[in-house]
Amino acid sequence: MVDSAAERGAVPGAQAIARAAHLLRLVTAAGTTGAPIGALAADADLTRPTVHRLLTALRREGLVDRDETTGRWLPGPELYLMGTVAASRYDITATARDIVRSLAVRTEESAFLSVRRGDETVCLLREEGSFPIRSFVLSEGVRFPLGVASAGLAILAFQAPHDVDAYFERHPDLAATWGAAHGQKRLRARLRETQERGFAVNPGLIVEGSWGMGAAVFTREGDPQWALSLTGVQFRFGPDRIAELGRTLLAHAHQLTTRVAQR
Repeated sequence: MVDSAAERGAVPGAQAIARAAHLLRLVTAAGTTGAPIGALAADADLTRPTVHRLLTALRREGLVDRDETTGRWLPGPELYLMGTVAASRYDITATARDIVRSLAVRTEESAFLSVRRGDETVCLLREEGSFPIRSFVLSEGVRFPLGVASAGLAILAFQAPHDVDAYFERHPDLAATWGAAHGQKRLRARLRETQERGFAVNPGLIVEGSWGMGAAVFTREGDPQWALSLTGVQFRFGPDRIAELGRTLLAHAHQLTTRVAQR
């Protein structure tokens, strides 16, 4: 891993900003447990000295913090203050909370709200269902590339075809990172199935035995910006129950889409 001048973009300082933003996403994805600098360096594909320099600068601004006992890096207080301001424009968690809770109650599975951020989805809300055996693939703050988890699959399926093509051009390494099932040919087939059904199904492709289903939630302009999803153990997702869960999922997604349009 070498930090070379040749990598820098045309805008002065753009590379440093991009690296700092990437580190912020990695730190927040680690949640309340935090992340050690070695893991952050590996995930960011940067040298440890570079990561330490960037984190130190971010800490001075209050954007990250460091647990002096464990050495792990955590989200800083300034992120919270910024987030409360941005929430008034972008956050729909308050609008969606009772719908996500209703979805968990109705299905007895774990229910989630995720939002699209660039080429990823980020989980915003999790509500536990009453069924005692649960999947823990997804929780608040966890990110997945579009098309990997069921929420991202549902969002990607209802984007314009040229946007889907551009996504695959930007991410030719999905199969290498997430397994052969995420190669372009097989993923495009799942996108078509999602369009036909109206909801996505992830048959244990991230963690064996852990299934997921997702339905897109749209902006007033018809853009798939969020998704509701369910996760559970495989034996709970037989063909008949998938159809039943799909109807419930779509009804809740439609309800939330309607609320978003009325905001």
